[in-house]
Amino acid sequence: MTKLLVVATGNPGKLREMQAYLENSGWELTLKPEELEIEETGKTFAANACLKASQIAKATGNWAIADDSGLQVDALNGAPGVYSARYATTDSERIARVLRELGNEVNRQAQFVCAVAIARPDGVIVLESEGICRGEILHAPRGDSGFGYDPIFYIQELQLTFAQMTRELKGSISHRGKAFAALLPQLERVKSLERRD
Repeated sequence: MTKLLVVATGNPGKLREMQAYLENSGWELTLKPEELEIEETGKTFAANACLKASQIAKATGNWAIADDSGLQVDALNGAPGVYSARYATTDSERIARVLRELGNEVNRQAQFVCAVAIARPDGVIVLESEGICRGEILHAPRGDSGFGYDPIFYIQELQLTFAQMTRELKGSISHRGKAFAALLPQLERVKSLERRD
């Protein structure tokens, strides 16, 4: 039996990405109602993911899933961090700001972090996971796939930015891919508990 899972986003792209990760999990994903806006007031990715999942679950009376992710640059003391999406108005402006703030800094180490949370219909968080992908920031964008900071996030071992990778490759090594890989076995347990209720 398929169970409904409301995704705490209005972004169809993010919904498709989550659907790919949860393809054979037996959960049917749907976007949150447009009018439900959740303010991200958490100080960490995990806090924001929990906040969004909990509030959407309570508002809709369904199971809900939320993720919060962003870029942390070592030399910028972890910025943009939880403000990654709000660092500027557009993706190209966000990239320009990070490159400007880094300047000629030699230490270009960075990481993408993704936190995922799932809440029961009463808003109680039952599952959490986190994925981290280390890389470095290039001096100029490369590649035209992906979104956000992907064109400047470089994986040395593969000699590619996220924006130069196929969706499959990025999905297998990315912070979001790792967070969902950790979540899937737990999600199975939730379904089996549900069946016993």
